[in-house]
Amino acid sequence: MITVVSAPTNLGLRPPERGSVPGTSKAPEALREAGLFDRLTAAGARDGGVVVPGRYVDDDSTRARGHVRNEAQLVDHARRLADRIERVWRSGRAPLVIGGDCSILVGAGIASARRGRSGLVHIDGHADFRHPGNSDDCASVAGEDLAAAVGLHGPAIADVDGLSPYFAASAVAHLGHRADDEHADEVRGVLGCVLSAADLLSRGVESVAAEIRRTVGTGYWLQVDVDVLDPAVMPAVDSPDPGGIDATQLTQLLATLAPFAAGASVTVFDPDLDPDGSCARLLGEVIGEGLSTLGTALEL
Repeated sequence: MITVVSAPTNLGLRPPERGSVPGTSKAPEALREAGLFDRLTAAGARDGGVVVPGRYVDDDSTRARGHVRNEAQLVDHARRLADRIERVWRSGRAPLVIGGDCSILVGAGIASARRGRSGLVHIDGHADFRHPGNSDDCASVAGEDLAAAVGLHGPAIADVDGLSPYFAASAVAHLGHRADDEHADEVRGVLGCVLSAADLLSRGVESVAAEIRRTVGTGYWLQVDVDVLDPAVMPAVDSPDPGGIDATQLTQLLATLAPFAAGASVTVFDPDLDPDGSCARLLGEVIGEGLSTLGTALEL
């Protein structure tokens, strides 16, 4: 069964404009208001509470070179989120973490590495593979989380408590980037499986899910960034790019992968960009249906 953990962080994102803060921290409560938590608890899920992040600071003018935005707050939150995920596993349940931005993958990675390492399925509209080896502009971990997860970021992010890499690159599958993603070629040379959104659109859910599972095995972490959806379906994200998949395809993909996942995280929905709540309701349907069987094929 599922335990739902809220991780309302925006620490890994750049500010939408100077002096403002990203809206992703509002996502768990917006989804609660849209009925997601009621739907999950009615099916047997427990509420695992909230891992509260530190204060977001627009520190571009003061941050030392070589450090990411909100670094200390982000690492502290990642450690505490990892502790909460481990507590859920000890109870024999599957953690479903509702973010927040996708820097929460660092916390999931720490927990997974502490447990003995597993595979990772990274579903995202971007490769999120910016790191010091390919960019002089590393600052926002929400665009760098996959690189950090496989040990390619700076040690403050990628080697918390000496646990790098959180996931072995050969056991990582990424799905969902667009054809023009600047890091697509690099991730193909590093990760065990790399599939674009166009691959899913042309091949279908069953084929790509089978390839992913051959790479990651069972007991993997399942990270879902909702900008994998096409902006026509999900405009309420900070970096919408055309060419994504639709809600039915994502729901079917998650339903295929969820039973064999030890835990999952859903990230980057921004309620500030969803004034009528329609995106929250749609996302609640996708999560409620697609992830309802999280961990059911495993003994947690």
